[in-house]
Amino acid sequence: MFTFIHAADIHLDSPLRGLEYHEEAPLEQVRGAARRALENLVNLAVEEQVAFVLIAGDLYDGDWRDFNTGLYFNRLMTKLKESGIRVFVVSGNHDAASSLTKNLRPPDNVTLFSSRKPETVTISDIAVAIHGQSFANRAVQEDLSSAYPAALTGFLNIGLLHSSLSGREGHEPYAPCSVDGLKSKGYDYWALGHVHLREIVAEEPWIVFPGNIQGRHIKEQGAKGCTLVTVEEGRITKVEHRNLDVLRWQTCRVDISDCQTGDDLYLLVQSAFAQTLIESDALPVMLRLELTGTTPMHQQLQKEPVWWENEFRAIAANLGGAGLWLEKVRINTREMMNLAALMADDNPISGMLRMLVGIEAQNDSIAELDPEIGVFLAKLPAEIRGGAEPFDPMQPDQWNEICSDVKEMLIARLLHVGAGR
Repeated sequence: MFTFIHAADIHLDSPLRGLEYHEEAPLEQVRGAARRALENLVNLAVEEQVAFVLIAGDLYDGDWRDFNTGLYFNRLMTKLKESGIRVFVVSGNHDAASSLTKNLRPPDNVTLFSSRKPETVTISDIAVAIHGQSFANRAVQEDLSSAYPAALTGFLNIGLLHSSLSGREGHEPYAPCSVDGLKSKGYDYWALGHVHLREIVAEEPWIVFPGNIQGRHIKEQGAKGCTLVTVEEGRITKVEHRNLDVLRWQTCRVDISDCQTGDDLYLLVQSAFAQTLIESDALPVMLRLELTGTTPMHQQLQKEPVWWENEFRAIAANLGGAGLWLEKVRINTREMMNLAALMADDNPISGMLRMLVGIEAQNDSIAELDPEIGVFLAKLPAEIRGGAEPFDPMQPDQWNEICSDVKEMLIARLLHVGAGR
């Protein structure tokens, strides 16, 4: 009996996404998360006394800023070498052969598969054959798996591959292939990478995406880690997830329909935050708060969004514990007033309300308001227009969201003015 670890998408020293503009955010803690998650992987391998570790692509996040990234990885691999653990790696789109201008020779317990053609490495004492091929460039469009060799008789055969399979939402369709194509090779286990959400695609044979080992932004939520595989008498008998992450990204959705006062809202959000911490396995949480519901609090939230956001940040800070940090607040509530009745009145306030409600229908895109907007957007910093949630109001969905947010804020302020007449 022996075990091995299947991990992928480590993105070592990946840049921070989502908390850059908050002075109180734990930036260093987030920046170092990928390193500490990799340390957890190494510690798990040593504790479990695994026979080997598979890394199915995107070990790095792109070209190194300096050699410290490579030196750090080598130090951890040396720790595995001292425990007699071998490591097998294929490069993915982020760390393809064409993407890394710097290079360091890894310890001799690490095998990096060629990008020129598929290779097979055997571990004779436990009868394992590992087949793999690295990416030669960032955008591999052909089916690499089609050239993988047939299974070796008398061995447990593993395919190590960075691929989107037939496509997964949010991931480029690199090295596309089919489940049937993978099954045709006769392997016992396909160790895939590229998709950051854990997924067991099939069990006969096992086709597994372990997900990435550490969430890096709000779109990579929940527990992250690797897959620990147990082999007995030449057969895979257990495939289990093991957490490696050192902090979590989470969305907390709170329906505030029953909140009548600010105190009600405070207590409800405080309770939701506390529950999120309980469910986080005692890890720090980078949290997005989304408020929903038709509520009397709608006007207050829309009228003073900055004040309320800081109030919610104070709730998070006051909870203490493992740590809770607010990444963003989204207010998706609705007004309880009958807008249709208010707009039917014959007065200036009603006229302005009718105009605001009709804004969305009058302009289908921001370009209709200002044809030169594209020139302005092109001058924005790359970190604003890129990343997990790029700002691009030229996209219809983002433009509609902006219109809706602005409209709700203006309506709330207008109703406040009207109430004071």
